[in-house]
Amino acid sequence: MLCLPFLASSARAGEATSPLLLTSPKTQPERERLLHLVIGSPEGVRSVIHALHKLQYAEQATWSQVITIPDSGMLITPEQGEVFSLLRRDSR
Repeated sequence: MLCLPFLASSARAGEATSPLLLTSPKTQPERERLLHLVIGSPEGVRSVIHALHKLQYAEQATWSQVITIPDSGMLITPEQGEVFSLLRRDSR
């Protein structure tokens, strides 16, 4: 199950202004790790997770809990050589 080891708050105790930091733990050498990030309303995120489950792409239980993004935002720090692609799409 994907859980909080991927998410580390860079805030110290009592600080609420630091962004959420997304980290990528090392994977097994023979496997490539791909991170799927779904950002939207809680209902929208749950809807996408459910749709991917129905398509037999990913079990619902393998997703992390829904995490609120702090007002300060979120930082994603890729490994060297990684790339990023983003699809923005309006729900129906």
